Amino acid sequence: MSLLDYFRSNKNNTAQLAKERLQIIVAHERGQRSTPDYLPQLRNDILEVIRKYVEISPDQVSVQLEQKNGNLSVLELNVMLPEEK
Repeated sequence: MSLLDYFRSNKNNTAQLAKERLQIIVAHERGQRSTPDYLPQLRNDILEVIRKYVEISPDQVSVQLEQKNGNLSVLELNVMLPEEK
C-alpha cells in the first residue's frame, strides 16, 4: 500500500461517516416535523401544574404525540414522581 492509498481510503471512510451522520440528522428532523408546534408549550404547562403539588425536574416529564390511522392522535404523557419519604 502506498502513502497515497492510505490518504484516499481515509477520505472514503470520512465521507461515509459524514453521509451516515447526515442521514441520522435528516431522519430526526423528519420525525420532529410531524409534531405540532404547541407540544413544547403543552409540556411546560403540564410541568408547572405538577410542580404546584410535587417538586420534579423537567427531565421527569415526557410528552409524545403519535398519529394513528390518519385521523387519530394519541398523546402519551409519562411523569416520574418522586418516592414519598
